[in-house]
Amino acid sequence: MTDTTLAARPPDELIIPKKSLWDRVRKTAPYAYVSPFFVIFSIFGAFPILYTFWIAMHDWNPIGEKEFTGLENFSNLITDPRFWNATKNTFSIWFISTIPQLILALLLATLLNRQLLKMKTGFRMIVLSPQVTSVLAVGIIFTQLYGRDYGLINTFVVEPITGDRIDYGVGTWSSHIAVSTMVMWRWTGYNSLIYLSAMQAIPRSLYECASIDGASPFRQFVHVTIPQLRSTIIFTVIVSTIGGMQIFAEPLVFSGIGGAQGGNRRQFQTLTMFLYEQGFERFKFGYASAIAWALFLLIVTFAMLNYLVTRRISQDAS
Repeated sequence: MTDTTLAARPPDELIIPKKSLWDRVRKTAPYAYVSPFFVIFSIFGAFPILYTFWIAMHDWNPIGEKEFTGLENFSNLITDPRFWNATKNTFSIWFISTIPQLILALLLATLLNRQLLKMKTGFRMIVLSPQVTSVLAVGIIFTQLYGRDYGLINTFVVEPITGDRIDYGVGTWSSHIAVSTMVMWRWTGYNSLIYLSAMQAIPRSLYECASIDGASPFRQFVHVTIPQLRSTIIFTVIVSTIGGMQIFAEPLVFSGIGGAQGGNRRQFQTLTMFLYEQGFERFKFGYASAIAWALFLLIVTFAMLNYLVTRRISQDAS
């Protein structure tokens, strides 16, 4: 067939090649590869969240009947002083534990990144050891350390200086400090290794240029290391925020026989402890689900605020 004949042929008579089976498979294969994540997330992520919201709209005792109450649980939660007390305690413990934790992790990572340090692998294993330690064991040990009568901190630190002993489980700030040190001990090494991996990706040429210009190690740390770690610092701040809002095991073990109330005056009861108390000690599943949704919204909101603030700071610094 010549070009003239093909040009004179009507458009509907042109032969359009059909897509082969391989072309269709190639276009649909990426969706098949990522579909397991969405299926698993829908079953174990999205469905529990939505079902929790449905339970929150009921007055449900597992040994009784389920009664639809609408948004009553949420309205009761807003006016419940125990909820606001747990929220205040959660933010207080998060603030006391997270900021010193990240600063210590950054300094520890800088020390581990030094070229003259020997036995680097051994030190890194030691730093990561709190991660493989049971939370229950950590809580028991720190509870003994902060004991009023026989605790080592009172015996060797507080009493020689002040002449008195502190009952850490009774006071609000003292209990927050005690719980925060548990969190710091457990997560400082983890964050330091994240910082260390990011530091090792910084080009050595930047430090060499800074040394040639006469910058001291401290100025290199401030003007080279910190700017190069901005994205990593933002990541650790957000992850620490999410984890700090869900703190549960450390204050629960520290409370001992007090259960999930967090002391006789609820002085260190966190939101997760309050949720556990209402759901599994008082069997108010509807009210506990409302607390879970409030905690979920707080985590999302506070994580986004942290992200926006830290991102704005990093942009201003650059």
